[in-house]
Amino acid sequence: MYTLAHFSDPHLPPLPTPRFSELASKRLLGFLNWQRKRRDVHRRGTLDEIVADIAAQAPDHIALTGDVVNISLPDEFDMARAWLAALGSPQDVTLVPGNHDAYVRRMAGQAVKTWGAYMRGDEGTDAGLPFVRRRPGIALVGVSTAFASAPIMATGRLGAQQTARLEELLGALRAERVFRIVLIHHPPEIEPHRRRERLIDAEAFRNVLAKTGAELVLHGHDHINSVAWLAGPDRRRIPVVCVPSASAAIGGRWEPAGYNLYRIDGEPRAWRCEMVSRGFRRDNGGIGELGRRVLMRSS
Repeated sequence: MYTLAHFSDPHLPPLPTPRFSELASKRLLGFLNWQRKRRDVHRRGTLDEIVADIAAQAPDHIALTGDVVNISLPDEFDMARAWLAALGSPQDVTLVPGNHDAYVRRMAGQAVKTWGAYMRGDEGTDAGLPFVRRRPGIALVGVSTAFASAPIMATGRLGAQQTARLEELLGALRAERVFRIVLIHHPPEIEPHRRRERLIDAEAFRNVLAKTGAELVLHGHDHINSVAWLAGPDRRRIPVVCVPSASAAIGGRWEPAGYNLYRIDGEPRAWRCEMVSRGFRRDNGGIGELGRRVLMRSS
């Protein structure tokens, strides 16, 4: 059995004090939003407790699906690099970036530059997207939807090159008979009411999965607990799972901070995957198990 922990959207607090020149962009709106709302939602103490609980569960690997920082200040990337080092080594932690990690154009490639060791495939020495990391019985496939969108927008985009490469990788991994887990920041399902936060080329992503399949898709961005299903080949359905922000305080506008553990065993066409949700409980304010669900069972 292999155990994977997945958390997302830490929006690492506190926000460093920006220089005046650094706010001459989309960052100004983000900074004002942080001062007015988000600093009361994203709490460092909350995040630290979630990270400690993950460590206590002793997973085999940790997946983090983006929005590590807030408005892509240079100081945020340095702070996040130290935080990632404390979270775990690049061998034990896999990261894909989110839209807040590419908040403005001048910092669009900073996540890869600063945290590239956590986004590096097994074969290469340089960070490249998409990438593949093989672990016992599983393959983690990381893609990036991060790009600098317009003010008030939080959209994501894969792009044609990444999409084509993803199809190649998932097809090849299918032949290897491993449990394929796709890590992506934006949700790939259709949500018309969230157009300003959508994955622009979600249909192309879904088409790839319909052709090649995958066993599990993990994402963040929505700051909620959710399970959706996408069509795969041979009439099989693919679970698509979101988790809340890992720093969301109880009583805020979003669900309290939490994460999921996935316990995976079996073999192709006989995989078993149990999801265990853990996080802050509204009733007593402590961290505990919130529920279990079998996403895939051997037949």
